[in-house]
Amino acid sequence: MKDLLRLRTSLTEDIERALNDQIKMEAEASAMYLAMSSWCDRNGFDFSAGYFKKQSDEEREHMLRLFKYVSDMGGRAVSPDVTGVQVEFESFRGVFEQALQQEIAVTQSFNRMADKCQKAKDYVTFTFLQWFLKEQIEEEYIARRALELFEIIGEEGTGHYEIDKRVPKIKYEDTYEG
Repeated sequence: MKDLLRLRTSLTEDIERALNDQIKMEAEASAMYLAMSSWCDRNGFDFSAGYFKKQSDEEREHMLRLFKYVSDMGGRAVSPDVTGVQVEFESFRGVFEQALQQEIAVTQSFNRMADKCQKAKDYVTFTFLQWFLKEQIEEEYIARRALELFEIIGEEGTGHYEIDKRVPKIKYEDTYEG
């Protein structure tokens, strides 16, 4: 039966496994951002709480996009278990440092998957991944700019308040497209 099912998908087992691993990574990122939103809310950083809630929603959308692709291609998409989500953070700045680390890890994961697709000559999945790779440019950019606010504004006095107000206003303008 397994061989018959494999004939119904153009995904190799390795690519399908990589896509399901990415589904799990996106689910974990969504949960992490939601925990960051809660931490910010509990600590009086209302604007950042809203920003991280929005990030959580985006990561869940990414997870669902990947899930749908695997299913549409005849593969077996796996709904991941997400446990052990960190709910406490050392500092306001630490939340943003962790967010940037998460985005870099996601970019690296998509790069590894794109490499696997090229090696397997799975150009359909490679093309599908291009949207995510482009999205990661924006995700990393915004995470870096948010973290840079700590250097530019500083954390003394009303610094945290000013940073909190400005985080949701950070935008990425794609200057590479005409």
